[in-house]
Amino acid sequence: MPAAHALETRIPAPIVAAVLGGAMKAYVLGAGLVVDPTPLRMHVGVALAQLSAVVVLAAVAALWRARTTINPLDPARARALVTGGAFRFTRNPMYLSLLLLLVGYATRIESLLVWLAPVAFAAYVTRFQIIPEERILQHKFGAAFAAYRAGTRRWI
Repeated sequence: MPAAHALETRIPAPIVAAVLGGAMKAYVLGAGLVVDPTPLRMHVGVALAQLSAVVVLAAVAALWRARTTINPLDPARARALVTGGAFRFTRNPMYLSLLLLLVGYATRIESLLVWLAPVAFAAYVTRFQIIPEERILQHKFGAAFAAYRAGTRRWI
């Protein structure tokens, strides 16, 4: 497979997010940390989780309407460049939804250390998933993807 069609990872972003979320939970349990130290932090964390659900549902709906793949491990199978719906605001709404879940959980925990998980997720997914996907989409959709990339942020 040519370099323009290869990803650097075979680990789906949901698995990366689940492992990091599990590490956050293990840290909370092991360190005896407080979860939801204030009602405000609990409500903000829950609201971010709910926003995450809205974002991913909007993204899946846009991909479904375009009759293209949602499989992040094979972006070369994309049949259409989707730029509407959630994709108007971010080029990566599905990854953003996972990041929102991690940020929502970190918000609810009384520790600065747990913020390493959302940062690590964003860095890892950007380097090993998003950048390779963008390379493939650029190769596949050319000027249309370049224009989309120029007008839409990678995350938010």
